Amino acid sequence: MENAGYATLSRQTGLMREMRVIANNIANSATTGYRQEGLIFSEFVQSSPGQQSLSMSRANIFNTSMEQGQLTKTGGTFDFAIEGDAFFMVETPQGERLTRSGAFSPNADGDLVTMDGYRVLDAGRAPVFVPPDAGKIEVGADGSLSANGRLLGQLGLFKPMEQHTLVREDGVMFRVDGEIEDNFDAKVLQGFLEGSNVNAISEVTRMIEVQRAYEMGQNFLQAEDERIRNAIKNLIKT
Repeated sequence: MENAGYATLSRQTGLMREMRVIANNIANSATTGYRQEGLIFSEFVQSSPGQQSLSMSRANIFNTSMEQGQLTKTGGTFDFAIEGDAFFMVETPQGERLTRSGAFSPNADGDLVTMDGYRVLDAGRAPVFVPPDAGKIEVGADGSLSANGRLLGQLGLFKPMEQHTLVREDGVMFRVDGEIEDNFDAKVLQGFLEGSNVNAISEVTRMIEVQRAYEMGQNFLQAEDERIRNAIKNLIKT
C-alpha cells in the first residue's frame, strides 16, 4: 500500500472513533449531569533514513466540555446542581470520583448517596451524614447542610488543577489523574438538577459531516485499489 493509502486509513480510524463519541453524546443528551465529549485530531510524521516521510493523523485525545448545562427545578430536598466549574465528589469501589449529577438521597444508614449507592463526600472528603430525624434540610450556596439551624456538614466542591487530567470513566463519573483542589467560587442550588450540556442539533450535524468525510475516504481507497489492480493486470500482460 502506498503512502496515500496509509494516511487515509489513519484518518478513517479517527473518523470511526469520532462517530462513536458523537453517538454516545446524542444517547446521553437527556442524562442528568452528562458532560459532552469531543475528540481532538493530531498529526504525527513517520520517517526513516532514506525514505520519504509519511504524515498520518491520530485521534486519541478526548476533550470534555465544561459548559454549564440547563438547570431544571425539581423541588427535591436532596437534588443539587452546581453553578460554576466544580464537581461533587463520591466514594466508589475504585476510589474517589467526580460527578456533576446531583440526584442524591439518604440511604438506610443516613449517608447521602448517589443513585448507584455511592456515598457523597463533604469538603473534608468524609461521607455526608443526614440524621433520620434531622427535619427540614436546607443547603446554602457554599454547600453547607443545616436542619433547624443546626449545621450538619458541607458538600464538597472540587475540580482538577489541570483540565487534561480529567478522565471519563462512564457517562457521568470522572477520575482525576492528577491533583484535585477545592473550588470556593462555585455555588450549590438545592432543588435543582443540571441537565446534559450536549447540543443535540450540533451533534447530529457533526455526525453527518463525519459520515460524509468517511465515505469520501472509502471512495478514495476503492479508487486506489482499482488503480493498483489495473496496473498489476497491465504489468502481467506485458
